[in-house]
Amino acid sequence: MAKRIEVKDLDIYYDKFLAVQGVSMTIQPRSVTALIGPSGCGKSTFLRTLNRMHELVPNARVEGSVVMDDDDLYGPNVDPVNVRRQIGMVFQRANPFPTMSIYDNVAAGLKLNNKRLKKSDMDELVERSLKSANLWEEVKDRLNKPGSGLSGGQQQRLCIARAIAVQPEVLLMDEPCSALDPISTQAIEDLMLELKENYTIVIVTHNMQQAARVSDTTGFFNLQGVGKPGELVEIDETTKIFSTPSQKATEDYISGRFG
Repeated sequence: MAKRIEVKDLDIYYDKFLAVQGVSMTIQPRSVTALIGPSGCGKSTFLRTLNRMHELVPNARVEGSVVMDDDDLYGPNVDPVNVRRQIGMVFQRANPFPTMSIYDNVAAGLKLNNKRLKKSDMDELVERSLKSANLWEEVKDRLNKPGSGLSGGQQQRLCIARAIAVQPEVLLMDEPCSALDPISTQAIEDLMLELKENYTIVIVTHNMQQAARVSDTTGFFNLQGVGKPGELVEIDETTKIFSTPSQKATEDYISGRFG
């Protein structure tokens, strides 16, 4: 089941440094939300707070709330590992486990989550995940070959298959196409449009055409200057952000005046 996420008054700190300030937004289920803005404005930092990945950095913390449906993801008894199970992540550079086969890459998340499945059930889940990532036809005859032997675009789809194998409700993608050629990028974009039927997807992208093509909602992040915190300037339907944004800074960024 895809989930809705409510973010309210979120401040993100690294030790005493306020990196991102005052973010409030609603992330709708079964949709793609794109986050755009210049480098260093906190988009990826914000993305990682949604599944508590930022906590892997020492002294990182947040104030404010992130609620998925009715579950407070930062509640006192909430295990961050469980949050990451529910909210999967795909990174900028494809990171298949280099020593593992294609099959074992997809199965890795299930094994890490102590899912002891019969071989036939695992086979079925691996096949289903690779089909969901539009990769099955390309790799079905070499499942025992290393994942690192695939092309960049295939490796990124393998990482998406690995993320969805554990059946999360939300998928976060941090510039998933930035290292890919145009054909691989289109394959990932087509895949996002298919996956949003079952998942809530949040993507950080520097490619504004990509945001316009794949997202239903777009949020624009910016910062006032060096050493200042990043902020969400506005968030709205993608068509509105790209045609009639309500803030001049958004219009300036989209029209290429800065960034």
